[in-house]
Parts: sequence; C-alpha cells; structure tokens
Amino acid sequence: MSSEQTDTADQAEVAAFLADPLTHGGRADRVKRIDTHAAMIFLAGDDVYKIKRAVRFPFLDFSTLERRRRACAREVELNRAFAPDLYLGVVPITRSPEGHLRIGGRGPVVEWAVHMRRFDETATLDRLAAAGRIDAAMVDALALRVAALHRDATVAGVVAIADRMSRIAAENIGELRDRPDLFAAQAVDRLAAATEAALARLAPLMRRRAAAGHVRRCHGDLHLANIALIDGHPVPFDALEFDEDLATIDVLYDLAFLVMDLWGRGEAGHANRLLNRWLVVRGMSVDDIDGLALLPLFVSMRAAIRAKVGAARLRHLNGRAREAGADAAQAMFRLACAAIAPPPPRLLAIGGLSGTGKTSVAMAIAPDIGPLPGAVVIRSDVLRKVMAGVGEADRLPSEHYTVQASAAVYEAMHDLARRALAAGHAAILDAVHARPGERRAAARVAERAGVPFAGLWLEAPAAALIDRVMARRGDASDADGSVVERQLGYDLGPIDWTPIAAGGDLAATVASVRAALALPLPSS
Repeated sequence: MSSEQTDTADQAEVAAFLADPLTHGGRADRVKRIDTHAAMIFLAGDDVYKIKRAVRFPFLDFSTLERRRRACAREVELNRAFAPDLYLGVVPITRSPEGHLRIGGRGPVVEWAVHMRRFDETATLDRLAAAGRIDAAMVDALALRVAALHRDATVAGVVAIADRMSRIAAENIGELRDRPDLFAAQAVDRLAAATEAALARLAPLMRRRAAAGHVRRCHGDLHLANIALIDGHPVPFDALEFDEDLATIDVLYDLAFLVMDLWGRGEAGHANRLLNRWLVVRGMSVDDIDGLALLPLFVSMRAAIRAKVGAARLRHLNGRAREAGADAAQAMFRLACAAIAPPPPRLLAIGGLSGTGKTSVAMAIAPDIGPLPGAVVIRSDVLRKVMAGVGEADRLPSEHYTVQASAAVYEAMHDLARRALAAGHAAILDAVHARPGERRAAARVAERAGVPFAGLWLEAPAAALIDRVMARRGDASDADGSVVERQLGYDLGPIDWTPIAAGGDLAATVASVRAALALPLPSS
C-alpha cells in the first residue's frame, strides 16, 4: 500500500502539546490518546480534540494543512446531523510570537482540530460487544436509529452507482494486492473474480434502486466503533467526511458495514436481528427485500475495506498489538471471501398455535439459514400491523382478523418470501398456519422458487400456551387467552410438517429444531 506523510515533525509537536494536561488549564489530570490510521484523538476532561494525520492513502488525502482544515469542517457539518450534542466546532492550533502552541489564539495556524464534547469512550458499541453487553433491546434501538437516519438522509441526484461501486471494489482489490505478506495473491485473485462477476450481475438492480431513491448521502462509516451508547440510546458519530462518493451510497451498503461488523465479532444473532428489525422499521418494503440480492456483495466489500484499513493501521502498531492487528485484518479478508460465495437459499415455515414460541425459535435459528446474516423472518403478526399502518404494539380490531384479512396477510407473506428467495436470500415464514391450505401454499412458494423447504409444527400444552400469551408485553401479537382457547378448537386437518415439542424452555425447543433441520451449532 502506497502512502505519503508530510508535516510529521509539526504534528509530533502538536500531539505532544495536546497530550499535556497543562494545555487544558487544569481541566484534566491526564490526557488519554487514541490513535487510528487517519487521526489522533486526545481526551482531556470533558473535552475531545481530534486532529487528522498528515497522511495520503489511496482512499483519503490529509497531506496538507488546508486539506485537513476542510476535512475537519466537513466532519463537524456532517456529524451535527447525527450527533448534534457532541460536535462543538473546529478550532485552530496556533503558534504565539514567543513560539508556544495555543488552542485558538491569533498566531499562525499550525494545525486544525475537531472539538467534541467527551462521552464515555468505554460505551462505544465495539467495546460493548467485546464485553458481551450488546442485547436484543440495544439492537432494536440501533435498527430504529439507523432506519431513521436513512429515511432522513439526502437523496442523491443522478448517480452512476454501479460504476461507483466498481471503483470502490477495484481500489479494495488493488490495496489488498499491495500486501501479499498479509493476503495471499491467489485468494485475492479469487475474491476479485467473484466481486467482478457480482458487480456485473447486480448492476441493473443497483441502478433501479438509485432511481427509486435508495442512494443517499449516508453516514458512510457505520461500524460499531462509530456508535456510542449515550443516555441509553445508540448515537452514530464520526461520519465519513473526506469523500462524498464513498458516503453517497445505497442505504443497504451503509447498513452492510454494521451487519458485517457484528458478524465478524461473532455476534451472528445480533447481525441477523439488526437486518430483520431494519426491514420491519422500513415497512418490509418490496424494494428492500429485492435489494437483499446485494447483501453478499456489500458485506464482502465492507469486510475488504476493514481488511485494507487494518493493514494500513499496522504502521502505527508494534509488538503484540501489531500481531493482533494483522490477525484481525486477515480475519476480515477471510470474511470478505466467504460473504461473496454464499450458500443457496431455502425456505422454512414455522407453524403452531399462539404461544408455542414460533418467533423465538425463528429468530434463534435464522442466523444459520442461508446467506449471511441469515434468513429474513417474515412474521404474520408484524406484517398485519405494517399493512394496517399501525405500530407493532397497537391492538387491531376484529375486522383485521377475518378469514379474508388473514388470507391477504398470508399472500403478502408469500410474496415477500418469493422475492427474498429470488434475491438469493433465505426466509422463514412465522405464522400459525392452522389451515391445511396455508401450509400447502407455503410449500408451493419454495417449490416454484426451486429451493428446499421444511415445515415445522410446534406443539405445547394448553396451559403453557395461555400462560405465555398472557405474559407478553409490547409484542406484535394480539393473541390473548381467549384466542388460544378458540384456536384449541380448530380442525387443523392432517399435519405433515415435522412436529416439535415446544412445551419446555426455549433452549430445548431450539435444540430439537436444530436436530430436525440438521443445523450446526449456533454461530454466536
């Protein structure tokens, strides 16, 4: 990887100045320094000062003072939309007539810094993931926040998005090839060929999504280290500021960085949940389901970016830290290679009366079904609320549960499943499936798509079903004890799906499902 550095002597002086507690007027007993491949960050008391490294890489250029000033200004401008309470402005580092450095001041400017309000740096999501502290509620909140950012992001004008993605991919491959000490040449060649084939095949879909408004000015660098948990809410920061093309992208490509990051950290369940919740928040749109065809390519490209950036970062590391950094870069490269060659799709359907735990089972096994990050879970209770235009926890009146209304929900579920399968993705149909025709229709979706199908029928004692539905809070299902009692009187007809005893705890039920489907051990 080629790069240039300039102004390093001046930057070393500025770094020493910002690292000195005396610089901050007694507001900090000590200053913590954080180094990245492109920045030096100084945490002093309640303040953060971030300076751009005087470097030039193929993917960014901070080699001159003016370039760094513009990058700092753009960073503040962009991130005030994401995290307005964090970004305070851009400040100059100046030299006094006596030769001393100052934050602000009237002398010549020797460097520019982004000034931020400090937050708990141990509460970034990468650190929380490393500590095992990310949970389902946090992922749900993250999906809601990211979906809102994508909804509000500026729609791009006419963008040759397929060409842009091809350029990004070519830069990735070129920089990976520059490091044969880390990435085997033959493996890079295979990744390049698979990526080029995917780009050619998916270019029409990318153009259709651009025309539909799904290419927007996004965050651009949306990974776990760039999201902090502040007052219990995930807050993205440090949006990509140095290249508009790299951040004016399909919203799925923006999301793919987070999906890849969670998966790469062994959080497969959370990666799958993030995708599923993002889809739900956005209304389970057919555009997004069709767009799933792009995920293997997008996740692979994001992993390749992480690999090449990890390689660039090694120049600032030594000893064991350097070894760990090299291992991490190689792991990301392996993920890039794996994601671009996904397994084939399949369709599962999970049926059973209300309270059998269909959704819990579906979400538990979804990460291990089909291409990364696992199957789309199409849940009738959620889709019914989406179609009615109400919130998931809002109760619907009885007219939404007539035979005709339910038939419309099942048809919509099957349409989404067909689209997911056509996109090469896997899907799980999560619904009661009480009528034989509903079960046959689910199987026909898979048959017509030419993919494998499995139907699972969950069973539990009546008392357990009633107890479970009565214990629900804030769930999309409107079922209560009276609904369960009514369902217990259904004539279910012959059930040829695999029966699963679901009267015990969830772990036992999931283990039975895994055995029935011959699934491997959980990915996370």
